[in-house]
Amino acid sequence: MTNDDSVSSPAKDYHDPPSVPLMDPHELTKWSFYRALIAEFIATFLFLYITVLTVIGYKSTTDPAALNADQCGGVGILGIAWAFGGMIFVLVYCTAGISGGHINPAVTFGLFLARKVSLIRAIMYMVVQCLGAICGVGLVKAFNKSLYNRYGGGANELAAGYSKGTGLGAEIIGTFVLVYTVFSATDPKRSARDSHIPVLAPLPIGFAVFMVHLATIPITGTGINPARSLGAAVIYNKEKAWDDQWIFWVGPFVGAAIAAFYHQFILRAGAVKAFASFRSSTHI
Repeated sequence: MTNDDSVSSPAKDYHDPPSVPLMDPHELTKWSFYRALIAEFIATFLFLYITVLTVIGYKSTTDPAALNADQCGGVGILGIAWAFGGMIFVLVYCTAGISGGHINPAVTFGLFLARKVSLIRAIMYMVVQCLGAICGVGLVKAFNKSLYNRYGGGANELAAGYSKGTGLGAEIIGTFVLVYTVFSATDPKRSARDSHIPVLAPLPIGFAVFMVHLATIPITGTGINPARSLGAAVIYNKEKAWDDQWIFWVGPFVGAAIAAFYHQFILRAGAVKAFASFRSSTHI
C-alpha cells in the first residue's frame, strides 16, 4: 500500500547559476568578452570624470582664499556622496546586462571568490577599470590643471588625526557594505522571493555607495574602489597619496572577501550544503 499522504519537498522557485570555471580560455574567443571590457573601461572612465570633477568644483567654490568664495555654497559632502552614489546607480543600470556593471576591482574580486566570474575575466576587468579611472581623472586635470593640483586632485588620503588602522578599518567596513549589497541585490533567491517588489538592483547598490561616502569621507575621502584611488593617485602623483595607497587596496579587497564569505557561506548556507554533500557522498 502506498502512502499518498507523504509530503514531497517543494521545488525551488529560483535557479542558482552554475559556478564559473576558475580558468575559461574560451572566453578570449568571444566578442561579448571584449564588449564587456570596453563597457567596464567606459563606465569607470565616466565614474571618475564626473565624481572627481564634482570634488574639485566643490573645493574651488568654498576655498576661503579664492575670490567670490562662498563657504555655504557648493554641493557639500552630501552632494559629493550623491555624485558617487548616483553615478554608480546610473552606470550599473547601463552596463549590468553587458559586463555585470562591476566598475570596481573590489566588487570583481568578491564575485570572483564566489565563483561568479573566471580568473581571466576578473584580472582583465581590474586592468580596464584601473585604466578607465586613470583616463577619467586625466581628463579632469586636462580641463584645468591649476585647479586640479590646488585642490588635491580628488586623491584619497588619510585625514589628519586618524591612524592608518582606523583608515584601513573604515575601508574594510565600507567595502563590506558595498559588496554585501551587490550580492544581496543580485541574489536569484531574493529576486524570486521578492518578485512583487519592483526594486532595481542598481538602486540599492548606488545607495550603499552614497551612505558609505557620508560616513567615511571625513576619514579617508572614501575609497572602497581601488581603481578610483589608483586613478587619482597616478594623475595627482603626490607623496601623501602614494604613502596611503596600500590602505585603498588592502581594505577594499579584505572587505570584499569578508562580504563574499558572509553571503555565500552563512546567509546562503554554502558551508552547510557542502558539508551535507560530503556526508552523503561518504555514505554511498
